Amino acid sequence: MRKGLFPVFCSLVLASLFAARCRAQAAPKLAPELRAFVKEDAPLVALTHVRVIDGTGAAPRADQTLVIREGKIASLGDRASTKIPEGAKVVDLSGRTVIPGLVGMHDHMYYPSPGGPPPLYPEHAASFPRLYLAGGVTSIRTTGSIEPYADLELKRDTDDGKMAGPKIHVTGPYLEGPGAFALQMHQLTDAEDARRTVEFWIAQGVTSFKAYQNITPEELGAAVEAAHAHGMKVTGHLCSIGFREAASLGIDDLEHGLVVDTEFLTGKKPGLCPSPAEADKALLPLEVSSGPIHDMIRDLVARHVAITSTLPVFETLVPNRAPLDGRVLDAMLPEARISYLRRRALLSDGAAKSDWPALFKKELEFEREFVRQGGLLLAGLDPTGYGGVIAGFGDQREVELLVEAGFTPLEAVHIATSNGAEFLGEGDKIGTLAVGKQADLVVIDGDPSGNIKDIEKIEIVFKDGVGYDSAKLIESVRGLVGLR
Repeated sequence: MRKGLFPVFCSLVLASLFAARCRAQAAPKLAPELRAFVKEDAPLVALTHVRVIDGTGAAPRADQTLVIREGKIASLGDRASTKIPEGAKVVDLSGRTVIPGLVGMHDHMYYPSPGGPPPLYPEHAASFPRLYLAGGVTSIRTTGSIEPYADLELKRDTDDGKMAGPKIHVTGPYLEGPGAFALQMHQLTDAEDARRTVEFWIAQGVTSFKAYQNITPEELGAAVEAAHAHGMKVTGHLCSIGFREAASLGIDDLEHGLVVDTEFLTGKKPGLCPSPAEADKALLPLEVSSGPIHDMIRDLVARHVAITSTLPVFETLVPNRAPLDGRVLDAMLPEARISYLRRRALLSDGAAKSDWPALFKKELEFEREFVRQGGLLLAGLDPTGYGGVIAGFGDQREVELLVEAGFTPLEAVHIATSNGAEFLGEGDKIGTLAVGKQADLVVIDGDPSGNIKDIEKIEIVFKDGVGYDSAKLIESVRGLVGLR
């Protein structure tokens, strides 16, 4: 070889090897056992005659062609003007809709175990990753981990193609003070303990944190400062601290919404979690569109604090309201199903005295007003409570309940996709359908823009261009929820 060409040759070889390595990282080779769940895995796929809801809130576009090349969206446009590349596998999706993969922003990997006391929340490492993916959820934030090491290992396995599941953004263990309701939670002793906890778990690989109900203002401030120093965000399901105080301490997100904000209770003791019943009674007479609630909304929006909607878990607290979905019941271990139905019946027996119909209505009003005032609303399901809220199915129900809250179906899809991606800092990769973005998208047999219930009719879920069969994923874990 001529001397002058040798450096050029070496550079080309190294560039080729680097590019090959990058492609491998972007689309890892799937483990053989996952092949049973894969419906589409060609390197070049053209989805034709499909209705596109792109996640931006724009109107649906009919008769589109979407081309996926090596895990990314290569082209997207009208069928008449969008060329199908030579060699592409053509999939006719007439009568179907594609939306971006859902971005679940309160999607734990655990679920309440039947029985107790004490209450325990075991990791559902077998069933939940598959159910999230089958439900159209291609990215999640765990938003509080009971078993953070397990969550981190699940993330590695899904990233490496060893397990079927969504892309996982792991939140650290709960930042909780004395009074934790679960034995699996560490209870902070002071602000320095909060700082050490944050620093330790950042070193293990978590990417966000969640403050919990009995944290003190000093501990929350220390945790926020430590997380922000590493460019990471803190959210909270609070009780001891009101929303406006948390915002002043620098929190980035608040979970669940209005019904957990205790700041409206007259005489609330600083840094202490009051009785839920007392806080609820203080909240009920207040208007959402004026007065202290409206002032709180304006303060959160001004400080760029997001709210995560978790309507499905609250719906289970409203007597006789949550649908008895056969898909959900079939997914449960028999003992878990019996436990859920028994507790649901007890709530029904106390319907006449329940404040939850009014509280739930007020939460719907709050979320709509928060967005109207310019707030960033995120979406999740929160598979906790006394059961019945299950990975994937609950994420779909969340979108339906956002529509009930007054959002259009297109706005609800935007909240459940684009907003989550924006908050995670991944809006350039996921959350909307556009050329150059990762091919994380959901194929629906129907039109959720016309009938939001169609969001339950998922056929294929693409993650990085690999299309998984939703029905097969669901069937593979039938009867396991409540066990593993």
